[in-house]
Amino acid sequence: MRFSKYHGLGNDYLVIDEMDLMQSPERVRTICDRNFGIGSDGILFGPLPSKSALAGLRIFNPDGSEAEKSGNGIRIFCRHLWERGSVGNEPFLLETPGGIVRCRVRDPRHEIDVEMGTVNFWSDMIPVTGERREVLQEVLDVNGESLKFSAATIGNPHCVIFRYTLASGSSASAAAAVARRLGFCGPNVRVQMPGGELRIAIGDQFSIVLTGPVTKVGYGTIYDEIF
Repeated sequence: MRFSKYHGLGNDYLVIDEMDLMQSPERVRTICDRNFGIGSDGILFGPLPSKSALAGLRIFNPDGSEAEKSGNGIRIFCRHLWERGSVGNEPFLLETPGGIVRCRVRDPRHEIDVEMGTVNFWSDMIPVTGERREVLQEVLDVNGESLKFSAATIGNPHCVIFRYTLASGSSASAAAAVARRLGFCGPNVRVQMPGGELRIAIGDQFSIVLTGPVTKVGYGTIYDEIF
């Protein structure tokens, strides 16, 4: 089973195109394990046939579940398509479970754009329980600590508290949109995370364009022995 490995600011994914792998969450978990497998934050499966886009993409979390959308994952997949010769420098569409995204590879290493879609803050769209409202600056009690949070969806749901992981494209998009909605920033945002920086442009209706680098780590063969 062949794979290619990339990371976006330390958020790493394997790209695999063998569908039989995806029928088994246990196999996904093993491959993503950093001691017993290759190690990654998830698996990108594709390209898949699509009637409405250049290609389809499925995104799997390291626990074997399927994700709707991933900003870093989509950018990584864009670079993979560029290396295959499937795309050039012109915009193209990808179909994800979280919706159609428009992408462009300006520079395969340093500048890949993804139009992530529109951020929505309404509780019934995210979803968040309770009466219909924009979920902004609410209080969440966690182990005796009161945290202010906002919630948003950009095809996948996010609970936004202003602290970061190593890197996450969709989370950075959601956090930037929340900051914009609360008046903390303007429409052009540079999100600094431990893994590096992503640039986010926020439109009038909270449409998001995410731009950032992708690094190729390597490629190789996964042997059935690990299973």
